[in-house]
Amino acid sequence: MTKARVLIFGLSGQDGTYLSQLVDQLDHDLIILDQSIDFNQSPQQIEHELEAVLIDQKPTHVFNLAALATGAGMFDNAYNMININGYAVVSILEAIRKSKLNIKFCQAGSSEMFGLPNTSPQNELTAFNPRTPYGAAKLLAHNMVNIYRKHYGIFACSAILFNHESPIRSNQFVTRKVTQAAVKIKLGLQEKLTIGALDTRRDWGYAPDYAKAMWLMLQQQEADDFVIATGITHSIRDLCKIAFEYLDLDYQDYVEVDLSFKQRAIEGLQLVGDSTKARKILHWTPSIPFKEMIQEMVISDLNMLKTQEIVAR
Repeated sequence: MTKARVLIFGLSGQDGTYLSQLVDQLDHDLIILDQSIDFNQSPQQIEHELEAVLIDQKPTHVFNLAALATGAGMFDNAYNMININGYAVVSILEAIRKSKLNIKFCQAGSSEMFGLPNTSPQNELTAFNPRTPYGAAKLLAHNMVNIYRKHYGIFACSAILFNHESPIRSNQFVTRKVTQAAVKIKLGLQEKLTIGALDTRRDWGYAPDYAKAMWLMLQQQEADDFVIATGITHSIRDLCKIAFEYLDLDYQDYVEVDLSFKQRAIEGLQLVGDSTKARKILHWTPSIPFKEMIQEMVISDLNMLKTQEIVAR
């Protein structure tokens, strides 16, 4: 087996962590840069820096998982959203083109590109209709991936990722907010959890599975885009019920709804992914169900908070 040289932008994030673990398990070489790329620079500065890195490190596989995302804060700082999640991807593609190296590239896209969809479930042919600066920036990157693939012949793919969670998910996202709150309530460290809505539904998958899907995309003979999703939705109520029940608690005794909380734009047709293409071509399937994933997150938070309590003593 020829060893791949893998460069991951966004290495320290949830997806970067699981993808780097997969690269290590497969015994490929992971490139660790002495200094991370500052994606807050101008596109020209980023492109120049990236081209130098590519020529020096000679990666065979490049993944862009770096993005500005803050859970519900997808309307915050629209300029930075477009700059980091959109223009920076163009800089990466341009650096790959100019380097003339044989590089396979994967861009982490988002279901937020569908925004308010005209059909449900969504697949690779569904029309995009972003409703947030985050979704619009991701769509800019997605479109540029397609342009560089078709016009320049670069092996560039876009992974259209629906929500995916894990024990290392940032606590800015609702899944971690719920699992951490449930554990804190169980340990007597918190009394209530206030949340904006309980009936909002999402297609939530397991982050390690989504990292594997992106890896599989770059193992194909031809570059293409893939929706990565479970095809099943659950409500925040389901999330709360599972997390609290695992700790022998009734979520209804502790979860309060405050509709004055900042909400996203109005919900339209259900965002739920149709990953038929990925299952057929990549032979990819989700490995664990939603309930098991949430329970794993609760166990992780319980162990972490118990450890912190012991250290504090």
